[in-house]
Amino acid sequence: MTAPAPVHPVDEVPPVRQLAAFGLQHVLAMYAGAVAVPLIVGGAMKLSPADLAYLITADLLVCGIATLVQCVGFWRFGVRLPIMQGCTFAAVSPMVLIGTTGGGLPAIYGSVIVAGLAIVLLAPVFGRLLRFFPPLVTGTVILIIGVSLLPVAGNWAAGGAGSKDFGEPKNLGLALFVLLVVLGVQRFAPAFLSRIAVLIGITVGLAVAIPFGFTDFGGVGDADWLGISTPFHFGAPSFHASAVVSMLVVALVTMTETTGDLIAVGELTGRAVEPRSLADGLRADGLSTVLGGVFNTFPYTAYAQNVGLVGMTRVRSRWVVAAAGGILVLLGLLPKLGAVVAAIPAPVLGGAGLVMFGTVAASGLRTLAQVDFKDNHNLTVVAVSVAVGMLPVGVPTVYERFPDWFQTVMNSGISAGCLTAIVLNLLFNHLPAKGGSAAEADRLPAGGGEQGVEQSREEVV
Repeated sequence: MTAPAPVHPVDEVPPVRQLAAFGLQHVLAMYAGAVAVPLIVGGAMKLSPADLAYLITADLLVCGIATLVQCVGFWRFGVRLPIMQGCTFAAVSPMVLIGTTGGGLPAIYGSVIVAGLAIVLLAPVFGRLLRFFPPLVTGTVILIIGVSLLPVAGNWAAGGAGSKDFGEPKNLGLALFVLLVVLGVQRFAPAFLSRIAVLIGITVGLAVAIPFGFTDFGGVGDADWLGISTPFHFGAPSFHASAVVSMLVVALVTMTETTGDLIAVGELTGRAVEPRSLADGLRADGLSTVLGGVFNTFPYTAYAQNVGLVGMTRVRSRWVVAAAGGILVLLGLLPKLGAVVAAIPAPVLGGAGLVMFGTVAASGLRTLAQVDFKDNHNLTVVAVSVAVGMLPVGVPTVYERFPDWFQTVMNSGISAGCLTAIVLNLLFNHLPAKGGSAAEADRLPAGGGEQGVEQSREEVV
């Protein structure tokens, strides 16, 4: 009798109780970001409260379906890794422009459907580009993802951008309390509880926030018990050339961001992303985006905050995130449950976010530790890529005088830094050296950059 083959941690199915706890933790980590996009777009278009509520429930429903497709997968759709899906912020500015200049929601949804189909078609092309993502590039991109998310956690900790009490000491104090609870549980609690440290921190923080008046559950009573999103609720989609072009640029940006997130999760879970699995993951993004256009919501991408949660908790099962997708489907079908989650105050999420987003950045540093920085230009590649990636994060208006398509690409620190890292790696580690041939250049020491191309990813990592 031969022993059964060991199950990879990504494919392990935890007990139901753990599935529910771990899955809820992932939902809480991404919920604020998930509902922010429909709130911003709907608010800019001056939609009624009823229409805003409809956008949010539709978004949560498709978020859950998209996450299930990505984690569970079918045929050539889904990377089958623990990846949460949510609306991309890269599409916010173009969608607001489309929606407020005469096209309305039908024009937005028409361009979203075309962008989703384009992602499905381009997925194999991006899959073949994986060889240009050695540890030098992936480590830099993961570092940029983590650092670019930290201001989001900072805004939450201060009370949420635009809030009347932004920066009040009480908000930062609550965020610090949640952070200390998360750290304390991680350090001193038993193994299972340490893996749900974020969930415990948010729960304890919410319990403290209620008596001190940080949150209001009034919206729970106003929410409906049942809400079902129907296709083309706001009318049949319309297709405007300018809207379609701008959304195709967004599609390229989201594909770049998703590629970085998928590679990061692959390294955190010990299951390296290969060209075929990368293409499958991007195909799932495209399908989810098409569903978003049909069911009254927006383009979808992998959520980096949940990448940090995977690294922090070391829970690598894709079925945990699939359970989170199931919870999102319930929240989309039961608006009253969604209202309960929405009542969690921003400082509580900020305290937990500081740990999660910092974990992403630290994971990038860990990957870069495998790279050789002696007698080569790899340090320059990292330095310039991080600088370019952080520029729009530190100075959000730096590109406001540039064309819209340029802003769409470069205002995302993740896509700007990723493109810079790829180009500089090609420049310093792939092009022929001065006076030499391409073959001779390939034999020069590349300090981890070229090694990541020539060797298998498993050997490098």
